[in-house]
Amino acid sequence: MKGVLAVLAIVVAGMGWTGRAAAHHSFAAEFDIKSPVTLKGKLVKLEWTNPHGWLYLDVVDAQGKVTTWQVETGSPNALLRRGMRKSTLPIGIELQVDGYLSKTSATTANAITVKMPDGTDFFVGSSGTGAPEPIKSGADAEGASKP
Repeated sequence: MKGVLAVLAIVVAGMGWTGRAAAHHSFAAEFDIKSPVTLKGKLVKLEWTNPHGWLYLDVVDAQGKVTTWQVETGSPNALLRRGMRKSTLPIGIELQVDGYLSKTSATTANAITVKMPDGTDFFVGSSGTGAPEPIKSGADAEGASKP
């Protein structure tokens, strides 16, 4: 009986690991480097989760129609190292997000930078395979806020 339980535990643990590995992806697999996008909208939801965080923005178009966009960011750990905290993004804040469109969803994007109302930019992109490099100006280091 102990042998059967041990095998079952190994199978269940293996299934859990496979699910997490499949959830992580390269930038190029999901997003189109040839389709940059700039979104301006109100933050309505924040998921501070691994392996990627998600911002949900209500974006109003020229006709006044509101569309909720889901925008992938780097991991919470990467964002923390770049100076961003969960408290930096209160619900209701107006943001500008520069990034790239999804290959499969018209309202999904991958963020490269998030611009705060005070003008501060944060590099929030992931550094995975195929991901664009952060935009650097002058002597700015990766992740540093631009003036």
